[in-house]
This record gives sequence, C-alpha cells and structure tokens, in this order.
Amino acid sequence: MSLPLLVAIVALGIALSVAAVHFTGGSKSATLAGADQALSRFAEDFPDEVATTVRLTADAGTAFLDLGRGRTGIVHSIGDCFLTRIVSSGDVMALAAGDANTVSFRLADFTWRGGRFHFASAIDAQGLLKALEPRHSNSIGEAA
Repeated sequence: MSLPLLVAIVALGIALSVAAVHFTGGSKSATLAGADQALSRFAEDFPDEVATTVRLTADAGTAFLDLGRGRTGIVHSIGDCFLTRIVSSGDVMALAAGDANTVSFRLADFTWRGGRFHFASAIDAQGLLKALEPRHSNSIGEAA
C-alpha cells in the first residue's frame, strides 16, 4: 500500500471518529437546570455540607454555594460532566470584578484554575466577590 493512500485512510478514519462523537452528543456542554440541580450535584460529592445560598451564572454553567465558615462550594460544567470543589478565600490567588455582573478569580489548585463568571444579577456577583475576598482578622491591640 502506498504511503499517500495510507495517510488518506487514517485521516478519513479520524474524521469519521470525531464526527461520530460529535453527533452522538459527545461535544455537548452540561448546564444546570437550576439551584436544586446544583445542590443535588454538589451533595453527591459532599453529602455532609449544607449550602445556604446558591448563585448561578447567567449561562447556567457554574453554581457557587455559600457553605458558611468562609467556604464556597463550586459546581462547574466541563464538557458533559460537572466538577465540584470547596474553596475558601485562602485558595484564591487573584480576584477581580470585571463589571457589575462579572467576577474573575484564579485558584492555587492546579487541577482547575478558576475563570471568568458572568451573572444575570449584580447582587450575585457582589455576593461571590465578598465570599472570596481575603479575610482580615484584627489582632489584639489593633484598632477595630
């Protein structure tokens, strides 16, 4: 068999495999149907955690859950699956507000670095900013 024919067969095989994955739903991104689904998905990985507030991004791809004690739960879609994390302000390496509805952050975790998240509500964006900003405690002798 000639080399050009072999290359053509391999290229066609790869193209057909990629097309088959795409058309069977392999390239579809998961989205959260609402706060209840975010809570349910988070509870699968962290059954002992109780969330008080759920903030969904405008594209329904990520949910941020207030867990108390300075911790935030995250449910984030990656492909057709969901990643879950618990982070605190100490895990955040960079935090910024893009506009009133957008929050960007970078985590110290090498497995998921964070990102830029757009909310439908400025209240949700500001709530996430407040939850992730560094906490400063007053030591004895400092003015409050």
